[in-house]
Amino acid sequence: MTATSAQETGTHTILIVDDTPANLDVIVESLEDHGFRIVVAQDGEEGLQRADFVQPDLILLDVMMPGLDGFEVCRRLKALASTRKIPVIFMTSLTETEHKITAFKAGGVDYVTKPLQIDEVMARVGTHLNLHAMQQRLEAQNAQLQQEIVERRQAEQALETSRELIRHQRDELKELYDKIVVEQQVSERLLLNVLPYPIAERLKAHPGVIADSFQEATVLFADIVKFTRFSAGMNPERLVAVLDEIFTDFDSIADHRGLEKIKTIGDAYMAAAGLPVAAADHAARAAHMALDMIDALAGFNARNGYNLQLRVGINSGAVVAGVVGKRKFIYDLWGDAVNIASRMESHGVAGRVQVTEATRQYLAEPFLFEERGTIAAKGVGELRTWFLTGRNDAQRP
Repeated sequence: MTATSAQETGTHTILIVDDTPANLDVIVESLEDHGFRIVVAQDGEEGLQRADFVQPDLILLDVMMPGLDGFEVCRRLKALASTRKIPVIFMTSLTETEHKITAFKAGGVDYVTKPLQIDEVMARVGTHLNLHAMQQRLEAQNAQLQQEIVERRQAEQALETSRELIRHQRDELKELYDKIVVEQQVSERLLLNVLPYPIAERLKAHPGVIADSFQEATVLFADIVKFTRFSAGMNPERLVAVLDEIFTDFDSIADHRGLEKIKTIGDAYMAAAGLPVAAADHAARAAHMALDMIDALAGFNARNGYNLQLRVGINSGAVVAGVVGKRKFIYDLWGDAVNIASRMESHGVAGRVQVTEATRQYLAEPFLFEERGTIAAKGVGELRTWFLTGRNDAQRP
């Protein structure tokens, strides 16, 4: 059963044990929105009592709590016949390998790291509810099959009946396998949401360190000017909706222009051209995207009555790109070219696109420029810079 079907039937109960009310609010709201019945406990002792009384289908268990910690709570749950089979997913900011080993030795089935990503929590909850439900059903069916085999062996049709039961069990196992394959496909789609396709394929084929050097690439940084002041007092839902609308437009531009979105940090956006697959026109791709982003934000302002401005910086050069992390992957960039691109943005001007001399040399005539002159970039030194002001008519999309 998926999270959606749980909402339709309303049969799944989830116990959340966490001593931080703020964590409970976010998780409870998201799970209830998907149709789950939620029971909350705010310390280990209360969690043990509620688990025994309610008999939930799944437990989300914090590790760091006063009194009994999550590891001890899980050990006690697994020691009781009434709660032994309830799947436990740990929630914690502890990321060391020994902590994860302790979690699994205590009896946990999974481990999510704080700060929690709701989509990840929902995916893992759905997966383990499915597996738990299928395991219970198969155990019950297996017990029934064994009883039928014993009884029918006493009759003349024992052999034929045994064959039929074995075929039935094989069909159940095939169904379970098919469902696991579907869940694996969901996990692969999630992986593609955070990593470029070529990188995701390499990681699946050969898990381990991924690091590449690109001698020619262009890095773009963009920041919404004075967004913190603009968003002061804005309710969380509206704040996220504003950034989601803006960044969704930027993502579409990146796909259209052939750039790779690297990450967002608050109201800042980072993308790169010429990687993970090299491209001779990397600087032109980034220049087109920068001008498109300025236009996209203007369109957003017109739709919503705002007056936000974007500050964009671009630089070209050699970079190192690779995958960081073991559980929450991120494809990131390093090198002087990245640092200088960041300085182009931070030392830029609201509503304008600032590029280095290196990027301008790549772009040449098809684009329009205004020389800004030499600026002192923190940690870099003197840089000759230009404002990218537009495209020649032949370059317009």
